[in-house]
Amino acid sequence: MTKKSGDDGRSTIRDVAARAGVSASTVSRVLGGDYPVSAATRTRVLRAVREMDYVADARAKAVAGVGTPTLAFVLEDITGPSFAHMAYGVEREAARLGHLSLVCSTDGDVRRELEFIGMMRAQRAAAVILVGGAADTPEYRERTRRVADSLASAGSRLVLCGRPPLGPGAPVTVIEYDNEGGAYALVAHVLAQGHRRVLFLGGKPDHTTAMGRERGYLAAHRARGLEPDPELLLHGDFTRDSGHRLMRQALARGPEFSAVVAATDMVAAGALTALHEAGLAVPGDVSLAGYDDIPFARDLHPALTTVHVPYEELGRLAVRTALGHGGESAGEHLLLGTHVVVRDSVAAYGGH
Repeated sequence: MTKKSGDDGRSTIRDVAARAGVSASTVSRVLGGDYPVSAATRTRVLRAVREMDYVADARAKAVAGVGTPTLAFVLEDITGPSFAHMAYGVEREAARLGHLSLVCSTDGDVRRELEFIGMMRAQRAAAVILVGGAADTPEYRERTRRVADSLASAGSRLVLCGRPPLGPGAPVTVIEYDNEGGAYALVAHVLAQGHRRVLFLGGKPDHTTAMGRERGYLAAHRARGLEPDPELLLHGDFTRDSGHRLMRQALARGPEFSAVVAATDMVAAGALTALHEAGLAVPGDVSLAGYDDIPFARDLHPALTTVHVPYEELGRLAVRTALGHGGESAGEHLLLGTHVVVRDSVAAYGGH
């Protein structure tokens, strides 16, 4: 076990410097982010911070320039429209409450995510908000529980926003929206128009957000006594290119369908392009629906029927919860509602 030289048994900045093989001032520079250091040095310092469970003291915080209360918002891809609106909600609410918000886009790199969280813990950020679905594996739960415990020990809070919950006892607050309920209502609307063969363009099979939306698709069919053809369920990711590719595959190889439900509006946009390229009219030949209600959904031709998710409010609620301004406490699980927005892209089945 590493010997800790602080009076209270906790690691000091000098302990971290010794472990990383650098000076204490270099550790401060890495944690502060206000002075250029090499990538290799930064990696060694952050590894030492994690291994020694180091939390910056007041002097290190002063060097790092942390004067304004800070919270961190961690997501996979900030270019996604839905996440961008959530980030906007986070930033606006944090500013209203007098906090600085820092955004980290990880591109799905778990190591980058953990390094950023470690840096935020070292600087005693008020909270860390982790956003977006993930594979709900034992590894995910163990890793995220360690993060939650580590942040709690430093006086910080972890909020999981749309991520899988960790089960009882974890010092986290979970905020989700009703993926399954939204998809159920949307597919029920499509089925009510007389469609019986509805193609579903889904996300990754192990992704919790994608799984919830697929469960809603299946449940809506079964509520009407229908069992959907397994060949009507296709899997990709939540991007426009995935929707375009899957739609082209379905048109080329079958199976037969009269309506399409896409797991996101971005997927629906790609599918719409593929349908137009194939000379098919929406909704005259094929009905189409999406999910998210991102702003451009109403500007597609035709305007897209979809599920509205309150992404900006989700971001604001995450901040209020993280900072203790919403009356919620760690361990609570909050679920926001969704609703169907009916526009022009779904029509009654006409026997085509």
